[in-house]
Amino acid sequence: MARWGLLAEQHVGTGEGRQWSISVLGHVDGTREEAVAALRVQAEQYKPQHPYRPKRRVLYQDGDTFLLVLDGTWQVFHCRFTVAEQLFDSAA
Repeated sequence: MARWGLLAEQHVGTGEGRQWSISVLGHVDGTREEAVAALRVQAEQYKPQHPYRPKRRVLYQDGDTFLLVLDGTWQVFHCRFTVAEQLFDSAA
């Protein structure tokens, strides 16, 4: 049975210190379709670091990838969500 990582990428920090960061939201043991369904739930409920109080949230899907676009007061932010099969874990 495959193990899938539910991944979120977003900008963290502000100004010149702003950088792209990835986090593992969780794992799903099962099929890719089950992992994509779980990722969609995560993407719909995700609370990103920026903006603090979004004026608007729009979620898009392209295949197995989701893109969350958030309108802030001064800027537009986005988060990308991906399913990836875990192939190795040194802690296992």
